Amino acid sequence: MTYRVHVRVMPRDGLLDPQGLAVEHALTALGFAGAGAVRVGRAIELDVSAGSRAEAEARARLMCDRLLANPVTEDYTVAVEGA
Repeated sequence: MTYRVHVRVMPRDGLLDPQGLAVEHALTALGFAGAGAVRVGRAIELDVSAGSRAEAEARARLMCDRLLANPVTEDYTVAVEGA
């Protein structure tokens, strides 16, 4: 069975987020007062073939640990859609 997997990768709390700071500064420069604590991450969606939802999640977590996220600087969440 194929499961749709949604991965959200974000910089770890307390670590410098240069992209977040750049976006925050740009928003301020554009006149969007009140926007703060901006953090920039990424969303990844993929289909995973697996025998069960738990197996799909486990495979996605392994993909995150080995490629999709940097375990030193980023945290991730995995959500699986399907039966």
